[in-house]
Amino acid sequence: MESIALKGTGKTPTVNFNAEEGLIEIKGRSIPENSIEFYKPLVDWLDKYAATPASKTTVKIQLEYFNTSSSKCILDVFKKLEAVQRSTESVLINWYYEEDDEDMLEAGEDYQSILKIPFKMIEIIDEDN
Repeated sequence: MESIALKGTGKTPTVNFNAEEGLIEIKGRSIPENSIEFYKPLVDWLDKYAATPASKTTVKIQLEYFNTSSSKCILDVFKKLEAVQRSTESVLINWYYEEDDEDMLEAGEDYQSILKIPFKMIEIIDEDN
């Protein structure tokens, strides 16, 4: 299965979806002009991945900011991962947030409360302070 690797821009996150490694990463800013258009290939990829997932799937979400339309699309990504979780019971979402970013921590907790996938909240400590 083809991997997806997208370099992030000022408006779109860096994406690395690797079926062989069972690694799904979204990192950076997510404020694309059209969130549905940006996330659709990712959701479609996860549909295919769910048919033959890796024995263990690790998800790394490290967003510094995302807009409302991206939040819905990210939820769609997570919903697809729930299907993988049902079949392999081996999906872990690592949700990264900056130590002083209460909003991003809360967003992760909100997703955690509505999904049936284990979440791990990981605080990123800024070494410069």
